[in-house]
Amino acid sequence: MLVEPPAPLLPATLGRLTRVAEGDVGDGLGQLDTAGLGAPGLTPNDKAVVAEDGLKRFARSDYAEAKGSAPRGNITVYSFRDVSGAISTYDYLRRDGMRAEKLGDAAVSGGDELLMRSGPNVVVVHTKLDRAATFTMMKQLIDRLPKAMGPAGVAPLLPSLLPEKRLDADSVKYALGPAGYTAMGGVLPAQAVGFDKNAETVTAKYKGGGVLTLMLFPTPQIAGEHGRAAEAALNQQGTAMKIRREGTLVALATGPWPAAEAQQMVDSAHLNSMITLDKPVPLEFHAEVQKTYTLLESIAIFCALGALAAVVLGIVLGFGRALIRVMQGKPAATEPEFLRIDLRGIPGKGLRRAPDKGPGA
Repeated sequence: MLVEPPAPLLPATLGRLTRVAEGDVGDGLGQLDTAGLGAPGLTPNDKAVVAEDGLKRFARSDYAEAKGSAPRGNITVYSFRDVSGAISTYDYLRRDGMRAEKLGDAAVSGGDELLMRSGPNVVVVHTKLDRAATFTMMKQLIDRLPKAMGPAGVAPLLPSLLPEKRLDADSVKYALGPAGYTAMGGVLPAQAVGFDKNAETVTAKYKGGGVLTLMLFPTPQIAGEHGRAAEAALNQQGTAMKIRREGTLVALATGPWPAAEAQQMVDSAHLNSMITLDKPVPLEFHAEVQKTYTLLESIAIFCALGALAAVVLGIVLGFGRALIRVMQGKPAATEPEFLRIDLRGIPGKGLRRAPDKGPGA
């Protein structure tokens, strides 16, 4: 069976620049030590982060205006199994003080570096070009990057559960494993979180307050177990906190929160949507009566329309037939050509029985 190789992550040309290297650097973690995360070299922690986030392929190359000329930019693309892994690595690479940009699904820039996420892909760019030329190149690259289909293309739910009031958006860090969680400043010991049970976490700072950590687990039982483990670990450290579990979600507030405000923060993180109505909900009996009334009303309207249609059809056919007879010069309401049998019993009229003449007649 012939298997067509995947298209290169980095195209041969972008804008007015041409790729220096040929083909992708690698299809896994084997050559990451020489590829680097946007720069030559890779620390063991960097490699652990992209590994637990589900890296599939990567490519890194310099781009120059002409063959043999000095490079004008360097681009690295990391492609992950799903969008969740890309978001985790993007948050890991995003540094404090970087400026938000309108590019791809998310992008930030600082100095000569541009960090962008598009679907399951994270792109790190170092360029000497101006802003407009760099953005033009990235828009061309976005169209050629792999796309995530089905569940792999769905963004994780957990970051959307963070309360928005006073949220420091630059501090939001989403993690899928212990290496990324620890590197991004997680407040809990990594072993207490339960990443071996497919846990995921998001950590965020709030202006005028402390840190809110949300942890999502596959089942409520696992959530309860690791919620208790997290509480015990923080109590052992002497860290002030408020903790609350709702189903598979565990909310944890730590840092310089007033006690009432910390409790309010953990109470405001909800796994399920809540709907508030301004008027009382009718009783179930009233709802059933309303449904029955609506059904009977529909039946009555249908019957009335059917009867009206029958009357209109009868009138149209009756008067139409009479009009046709008049146009033919015939009486409109008589049928002289029909045979008539008079059964009123008047002598001499109608049909009478012939007398019986007996045998041989």
